Amino acid sequence: MGAAADNHVEESSPLLPAAVGAAIPADEKPPLAPAPAPEATKLYADGVPVVIGEPVAAHAIPRESWSSGILSCLGRNDEFCSSDLEVCLLGSVAPCVLYGSNVERLAAGQSTFANSCFTYTGLYMLGSSLFGWNCLAPWFSHPTRTAIRQRYNLEGSFEAFTRQCGCCGGLMEDEERREHLEVACDFATHYLCHPCALCQEARELRRRVPHPGFNNGRSVFVMMPPMEQTMGRGM
Repeated sequence: MGAAADNHVEESSPLLPAAVGAAIPADEKPPLAPAPAPEATKLYADGVPVVIGEPVAAHAIPRESWSSGILSCLGRNDEFCSSDLEVCLLGSVAPCVLYGSNVERLAAGQSTFANSCFTYTGLYMLGSSLFGWNCLAPWFSHPTRTAIRQRYNLEGSFEAFTRQCGCCGGLMEDEERREHLEVACDFATHYLCHPCALCQEARELRRRVPHPGFNNGRSVFVMMPPMEQTMGRGM
């Protein structure tokens, strides 16, 4: 009995480690480790990386300038000089063809040139016959300028104006508001200076996108079948 009492005292001593499987009081449980924070997910919108969960301003990429000015009718003296002259000629004589070519390069697909060119031609003729000048086609063509600016992260007219004048800086901080103003400036550019806007867009696209008819620069080899051969008896 004495030995059993000693064992009972030893097992109940608070200085001994707790037995395996013994319940731990709630106030003595170790705190749970915090869950690891989820990793930021990276997405891309219009060629610009966007990180979810982080402010966009922290990863803002400065917008590029257009490769040529809107009044650079003859383009630049570089390897695209002949193409710039062609663009200037088409913009002056056949803007419907130039607009169809721009849409074909921007959104390569079936019948993009024909649909854009014929629609532009109809609006051009309707505006010229009813109002005496091309006032309807710019309403149809100005979204192309917005698409080019967004795809290649180009500087808009409003941003260029604020950068040069140093005013309206607060409007540039709100991306949604700035984009609305840029779209309005795209429309004003097409409406007030339509041929020059078409030519500037064409020069930009020709420096960035090859013509779809060139098959993206890949060579195509055509294998000719061998000619039928006959065996004749020698003399």
